[in-house]
This record gives sequence, C-alpha cells and structure tokens, in this order.
Amino acid sequence: MLFNTDEHKAMARTTRDFIINEINPHVNEWEEKGAFPTHEVFKRMGELGLLGVTKPEAFGGLGLDYSYGLAVAEQLGHCECGGIPLSIGVQTDMATPALARFGSDELRQEFLAPAITGDYVASIAVSEPHAGSDVAAIKTTAVKDGDDYIINGTKMWITNSPTADFFCVLANTSDGKPHFNKSLIVVPRTAAGITVDKPLNKLGMRSSQTAQVFFDNVRVPQRYLIGQEGMGFMMQMMQFQEERLWGATSGLMGFDNLIDQTIEYAKEREVFGMRLIDNQSVHFRMAELKTEVELLRSLIYRACHAYINGQDVLQLASMAKLKSGRLAREIADSCLQYWGGNGFMWDNPASRAWRDGRLTSIGGGADEIMLGIICKTMDILPRRKKTDK
Repeated sequence: MLFNTDEHKAMARTTRDFIINEINPHVNEWEEKGAFPTHEVFKRMGELGLLGVTKPEAFGGLGLDYSYGLAVAEQLGHCECGGIPLSIGVQTDMATPALARFGSDELRQEFLAPAITGDYVASIAVSEPHAGSDVAAIKTTAVKDGDDYIINGTKMWITNSPTADFFCVLANTSDGKPHFNKSLIVVPRTAAGITVDKPLNKLGMRSSQTAQVFFDNVRVPQRYLIGQEGMGFMMQMMQFQEERLWGATSGLMGFDNLIDQTIEYAKEREVFGMRLIDNQSVHFRMAELKTEVELLRSLIYRACHAYINGQDVLQLASMAKLKSGRLAREIADSCLQYWGGNGFMWDNPASRAWRDGRLTSIGGGADEIMLGIICKTMDILPRRKKTDK
C-alpha cells in the first residue's frame, strides 16, 4: 500500500476489485483479439472515479494528491496483462497531466472533463519514426494560419490511437532552438486530415492498441494550445515525471503476483524426487527477487512523498523507471525458467510478463536516457569540448 490512510485503502480496494472482477475474466479473450473495449472500460472507470483521481474537482476530478494516483497505479498491477494498465496510464498520466495543469478552462471543459468521465479516450502523440527517446528531434510542425494551426507530421507507436477521441500532440511551432520551439496542442480525432494506420503487431502489450498516426494539413483553432507557445518541451518533460513514476508503480503488484504464482507452481512441481521449491537455488532466488521488489517499492514511495511535497524528483523518478524496467526482465526471466517447458507457452503468466514487461525499458525514455539523466543530476556527464568557430 502506498500510504496507510483509510482513503488510500479505499481507493486501492476499489481499483483492485474492479481489475479482479471486471477485467481479468476477459483478459485472455482481449489478448487474443488484440484489443479491449476501451470506451466501455474507461466509462466504467470514470463511474468509479478512477480516471480523475488527481485532476481538478472543477472538471470532475477528485482533486487528490499524487499519492492517490499511485495507489491506483499500484493496484492496476493485479491485471493479468500489461496492455490494459498501459492504456489506462496513457489516459491518466501521459496524455492529460499538462492539459489539467496548464490548459485553459475552456479547453479543460471540452477535453479533460470527458476524459475524466471516460466518455473520451485520450492519446499522447510525441514519438516519431526517427525520434523516440530523442524528443527534441521531432519534425511535426504546427504553423499559424489566421486563428488556426495547420499541423503536418507523422507520429509513431501511439498507444490508444485507434480508439482515441483526441490527441495531445507535441509539434514544432517555430524555427527556434529545439527545446524552446515546441508546443503541446490538443487535436480532436474528428479533425480532417488525420489518418490512423492499422494497429501495430507488437511483441507484448497485445490488448493495448498502438498505431502510427499521420497529420496532413490538419487544421485546429489556436485556442487548443495547452499553456504557452514554445513551452511544450518543458511541459512534456514534466509529464514524463508522472509517466515514469506511474510506469514503475504499475509494475509492482505484477512482480509480486508472478513471484507468488511461481512459488505455488514450484511447490507442486516435483523434479528428481523432490519439490522444485525445496531446491536452495530456487527458494533463495525467490527471496532475492522479493527483496528487490520491496526495495523498488520503497524508492517509489520516497519519490512520491517528495513529489507531493514539491521537491524535484527528476533523479528518483529516473532511478525508479530504470530499476523497474530491468527488474521486469529479471523477474520474468527467472520465473519463466522455473516453469520450464510450461514457461515457454504463449499464455503462461511468466511468458506474458516477459513480453509485456520488456517495454518498460524502452517506452517513456529508454534505460540509456534514464542513465544519462541520473548522470546529469550527479554532475558526472563528460564535458563537451569547445570548438573554434
């Protein structure tokens, strides 16, 4: 549990019950299909108050601090796949934080309010075919024309895009320096000139639909700008803070559950006349992995406490994201090994965790980006050599 108040416990219980009773019975079907009914699931979550936990009350949110958002994220780990929690996280912690914090009241009423109720599905459109972790390298443009922006560009690996009602698009709005020429703009799916390609055939996160999105002379009013023009990169970096903490937190219960499932299997499985769990190498390894999960949990809780108290958590959030991605691989690989041939089957919990968890070290900033950020906060990055002009 993130914090031990009655309110946190109630929020966690609501989320856990929803996942166990209303999502998990359908997971295998949705994984096989490659999609889940996003609008139906999000509408139900909106009714339960789970999509606007940290969002302003004026627009239908609960107005609670970020610890409550992470309490929900942690319980999403009870989902028996990674794709559905990922889609939920895009809605709550990737596509809407900047809108909630910096958007005009008019913009928030038009897009944030229905995202909180689950009537709208949101998608964050930042990555491009040549610019994943290197956000500054995006080429999508938004050029002023009268009272409108004309948007052109291609976005890649866009989660929720096949069912999205609006996109939060990062685009270049000037020819200035790459960290100061970008803006975040809300683009409704109904705008002419938007093409969403067929869903990508991914290694994991099968039930979460991801696709390429093309913007061809898409016209939107300038009032759809979030905050100030040219501040998009900064706002996106702020969104990344919440995205990375959310991503690390949402994996915790999944780690716990996979370790527990593997232990139960190892108790039942007999090898060479003894239970698999009775091998010291096995039960020692389970203890070691459990210890690693608890260490990550403590790091996340510390980062969350600092965040809600207004402290800079760039280093801690990056560390949590890095550790979560690497631990996802380590736990899934170790557990899969103990399941033996059963672990190599497609629907085995360890094999699904192995496929789904691999994204954690790529999406939202790759491991190498996290290491670079941590080095920067430690002031140990190599100094750039000055060149004569």
